[in-house]
Amino acid sequence: MTENSHGFGGMQRPRIVKIGEREVVAHGLERWRPGDLYHYAMTASWPLFVGTFAAVYMAVNCVFALLYDLGDRPIANARPGFEDLFYFSIETLATVGYGDMHPQTRYGHWVATLEIFTGLSITAAMTGLVFARFSRPRARVMFARNPVIGTVNGSATLMVRMANARHNMITDATAKLWMTRLETSDEGIRFRRFRELALDRSANPMFALSWTIFHIIDETSPIHGLDADDLAEVEASFVVTFSGLDETSAQQLNARALYDHDAINWNHHYVDILGVDDEGVTRIDYRKFHDTRPETHDA
Repeated sequence: MTENSHGFGGMQRPRIVKIGEREVVAHGLERWRPGDLYHYAMTASWPLFVGTFAAVYMAVNCVFALLYDLGDRPIANARPGFEDLFYFSIETLATVGYGDMHPQTRYGHWVATLEIFTGLSITAAMTGLVFARFSRPRARVMFARNPVIGTVNGSATLMVRMANARHNMITDATAKLWMTRLETSDEGIRFRRFRELALDRSANPMFALSWTIFHIIDETSPIHGLDADDLAEVEASFVVTFSGLDETSAQQLNARALYDHDAINWNHHYVDILGVDDEGVTRIDYRKFHDTRPETHDA
């Protein structure tokens, strides 16, 4: 057995790993590594994050209450038993110190000193984690449920629509479109390859409402001449990545969307969501954001 198969806790049974919206069954990975604690803390849901902290907080207080109980009446005015020592531990860990109970032996002072140091460390770590979770930039970029392929200016075009749900200004916005597909080498080795699809306009200086990116399917396009069956055969999928500077927070925003080949609506266009009313006011209808319509050809 190699060194990689040991580690903290050893090998674990297969588990489900979520990559975007896709679930992958992973074999041979360790379920837990101490070095990933920050990653777990940043990616956990708020209920799990708060619940885990509460459980750790209670466990630490129980441990120190047991340590106090090992001494000979180390805490003044504490009744015999676990309860008062537990409450004193909470007061000490939080550096509250009501004054009714206090250390009265050398052993009690040493344990209280250790607990105060532990409490300050936990408070510092939790403050940093909570701040990091709140301050982490999150883009509220909406992506259409389905990409579409339709005719634009006489050329077949792959389109993906996105919108800024916050309506603030995102400057220097850029988008990229990738296709991933299975390919076979001359030696018969199958592998998944990423190919970037050129966009008609990949940058947007001021992204505030909606933006549709266009990939013209000409002779240079990796999907030129392919239909739905061809994409299914190579298990093609498409990835849209977005980045831009949020003027409100002055932070870089990133977002992405992943589409399987069967999500494409062929010979369709997006329903228009932007319009101007009789008073000259621009209106955007997000109720139609995901809607598409079959393209029509004038006789």
